[in-house]
Amino acid sequence: MKSNFSKVAYLALLFAVFSCGTNQQAGPPPAAAVSVTTVQVERKPVIGMDVYPATLVPLNEVEIRPQISGYITNIYIKDGQEVKKGQNLYEIDRSKYAAALQQAEANLASAKANLDKLEKDLERYKRLDEQDAIAKQQLDHAQTAVLDAKSQMAFANAQLESAKTDYSYSVLKAPFDGRVGISQVRLGAQVSPGQPLLNTLSSTDPMALNFVINEKEIPRFNKLLKSTDIPDSLMTIELSDGSIYPFQGTLTTMDRAVGRQSGTINLRVNFPNPNQDLIAGMTVNLRVLNEDIGDQITIPYRSVTEQMGEYFVYVVQPDNTVKQQVVQLGTQIGNEIVVRGGLEEGSKIVVTGIQNLREGAQIVEQSTQVQ
Repeated sequence: MKSNFSKVAYLALLFAVFSCGTNQQAGPPPAAAVSVTTVQVERKPVIGMDVYPATLVPLNEVEIRPQISGYITNIYIKDGQEVKKGQNLYEIDRSKYAAALQQAEANLASAKANLDKLEKDLERYKRLDEQDAIAKQQLDHAQTAVLDAKSQMAFANAQLESAKTDYSYSVLKAPFDGRVGISQVRLGAQVSPGQPLLNTLSSTDPMALNFVINEKEIPRFNKLLKSTDIPDSLMTIELSDGSIYPFQGTLTTMDRAVGRQSGTINLRVNFPNPNQDLIAGMTVNLRVLNEDIGDQITIPYRSVTEQMGEYFVYVVQPDNTVKQQVVQLGTQIGNEIVVRGGLEEGSKIVVTGIQNLREGAQIVEQSTQVQ
């Protein structure tokens, strides 16, 4: 009887040990499914634009400064006036320069008359010398006098040109068509060569726009520079009030070199400016069409996560788990962004609840959003 009881106790002990071992091997329960919302990837018609901050500059601009001394006796323009090439802008007192010009003309006339007389004398002495009627020394003196008179005439001519130049500088003219700014001097102001600044003249039509790109974008803009088939509205301006300037720009110039420290390069676009809506110095946004044109895969921007410089989304698998998928992004348009690679149309991606996900996580969809 005692032997049977011992066997029963031994079997009970083995069962208890086996049960404990089984519970230890079972491990923790599986992680709970993450609640998320999803969207199905579709294509949409888009017009992709890259935006660059830019500054408007005139193609030609010059400071109007005096080149002679005197008093301002006339101002022929109004502040901000449109002017034509050669139009009078300012006048400096011309009286002393007119007198100097007349004196230079008289000196030149006197020098020319003296030269004519000496040349005639020289011709007469040459004929007399052929007849041995004069001393050789007298002929030599006549030849020297002619050379001296020619030098005096050249000097008088140089003085005349200088006087003409000073006289012409007494009236400052517009070197090209454009618009002047606000005059910095008034009638009676005394000026000297280079000082003060009288005004600034800028060309207005066309207007240039300077902007900066990263060196990685150089091949793209090089193609645009060389292309003869430019699409409509390739380059447009967004003004500070959000309106779009109605005229299209033309890419004209790329700078000679990339900045060694910045890794960027300057470009220039010309815009027609017939209505004078563009003003030098304005800061605007240059909008350039990119490759994201037509039907493109677009997804909500908030579905994208960045890690170590790469962008990825969570793609829902048939077993309701998720997989991280690296994507190449394009233009952001409102709350959505174009995907240029890494994602297929018809895929389902997670939009919200991303912060709780990891590779292979199980999900529960709360609702499917319409993109």
